[in-house]
Amino acid sequence: MSHRAVFLDRDGTVNVEVNYLSEPEQLALLPGAAAAIRQMKRLGLKVVVVTNQSAVARGYLSEQKLSHIHKRLREMLAEHDAHLDAIYYCPEMPDSGSPCRKPRIGMMRQAAEDLDIDLKRSYVVGDMASDMEMGRRAGAKTILVLSGYGEETRAQGGQADHVASDLSAAARWIESDLKGE
Repeated sequence: MSHRAVFLDRDGTVNVEVNYLSEPEQLALLPGAAAAIRQMKRLGLKVVVVTNQSAVARGYLSEQKLSHIHKRLREMLAEHDAHLDAIYYCPEMPDSGSPCRKPRIGMMRQAAEDLDIDLKRSYVVGDMASDMEMGRRAGAKTILVLSGYGEETRAQGGQADHVASDLSAAARWIESDLKGE
């Protein structure tokens, strides 16, 4: 049987939102993010980051620099015994029409193929309407976190299956949702 997964947005969900984060030194984990990822892993879920990174197409950072940022993210999480199964990113501009760009589900499809994930039994957690739309399109349950741009997204009518204050609250809701099945 295919695995369940939690697809996490990066900026504003796992780490502090920085407009066009372009240096590993700018990376700061949100409080409780590492513990939440540990909890999700304990539940037997794959944990995958899916992130739009138009900063690459805009020339603000290279894919090599982005790789360094993701390496630093993994190191910071590992310091708290938290581990990601994969990180997928889309370097395209918002108007590119790229299948990987959220709210399209290209990154989720690739992860499903690479990691044997059942998208319809999975979760998407993020702070943007595009995260929620991607989750809906994939048939996953969606959780809007109020960190990052989450408050703005909710104020603009962003729809989600559940609203959580942060990633820790999202992990607790996922655990109770799994128990309720």
